[in-house]
Amino acid sequence: MNTIEQQRRWRLLLGNTANLTPELSATDMGMDAALAALYNQGEGEEDGMGRSKSKSTRGGLGSSAPKVSRWLGDIRQYFPSSVVRVLQKDAYQRLNLEQMLLEPEMLQAVEPDVHLVSTLISLNHLMPAKTKETARIVVRKVVDELERRLAGRMQQAVSGSLNKASRNRRPKRAQDIDWGRTIRANLQHYLPEYNTIIPQNLIGYARQRQSLKDIILCVDQSGSMASSVVYASLFAAVLASIKAVSTQLVVFDTAVVDLTPMLDDPVDVLFGTQLGGGTDINKALSYCQGLIRRPEDTIVILISDLFEGGNNTELLKRTATLLGSGVQMISLLALADDGAPCFDARNAAEFTALGSPTFACTPDLFPDLMAAALNKQDISVWAAQQGIVKY
Repeated sequence: MNTIEQQRRWRLLLGNTANLTPELSATDMGMDAALAALYNQGEGEEDGMGRSKSKSTRGGLGSSAPKVSRWLGDIRQYFPSSVVRVLQKDAYQRLNLEQMLLEPEMLQAVEPDVHLVSTLISLNHLMPAKTKETARIVVRKVVDELERRLAGRMQQAVSGSLNKASRNRRPKRAQDIDWGRTIRANLQHYLPEYNTIIPQNLIGYARQRQSLKDIILCVDQSGSMASSVVYASLFAAVLASIKAVSTQLVVFDTAVVDLTPMLDDPVDVLFGTQLGGGTDINKALSYCQGLIRRPEDTIVILISDLFEGGNNTELLKRTATLLGSGVQMISLLALADDGAPCFDARNAAEFTALGSPTFACTPDLFPDLMAAALNKQDISVWAAQQGIVKY
């Protein structure tokens, strides 16, 4: 990289306060203006969106909504989608642009992503009807994109695990024998003189029943868990479409809501959540405990940062009781791509000591995690194999 290009990049990074004077193209000037509108820190000057800035004021939309709309269009013109999402997220935090999402015209100009969906859900009860219709379209677009990326892997991982786990090694009737698998398993017993295979090990189909495993997703919907709620809702809807498992979705803050009846549509699930508020994990696990009918075949996935606002002592006792009954319980501190989560380290250590593996998981790894759980693998060993840091 030559010196002129270096100066150009530093100029765009540092803004016009830098003592650099490289020649900027028209595109560079547009990029510079879009960045300055968001990141300029001068006091008593306009912020690039027509708003006067000061140290005590972060700005509001006011009469500048058209300029904000143009700015949203500009950043999509000058930057790739991954950068646009970062800029939008910073705009929400620095300029209080959540308010713009209450206007359909603004909402249509935003690049849809998981963080935007989280913001929309948190504003759900403030939206006028016309905005809510637009919001559902935006959320549907994000959910459809996530389903294309993740749903197939989840279905394949879970179905494959159940098929493998449901073999019957002692079929009692001829019609229960899986002849394809039986032949493959006994090829070493082929007798060439008789041109036949002696089936010493029979493999049959498992007895059919309504579901082989019960899965309960218990999801913290406090504000800090916003991205996790989006992904958990999607995965719950995908799991609910697999008949071999029974799936229930429970969300909580200081109250507990069972969203299982909505699992036909993840968008309905998301609009059924209410991000924000306190956290009562013990109450949520108490509700989940009442749903369990066959502990040995039940997997509870608790998705929470483990900051308990209720009775922490009772929470640990209840967790120990669930694990002691035979329930397989996994605690995810986050189900997101947001990086290292903020969590209660003491409770994380307590949960791990009780026998509930505790770590953060990315959405891409979650299907493999469910497959490992259904196969009753040691989840701590599985996490180590994936390079996941356990707590």
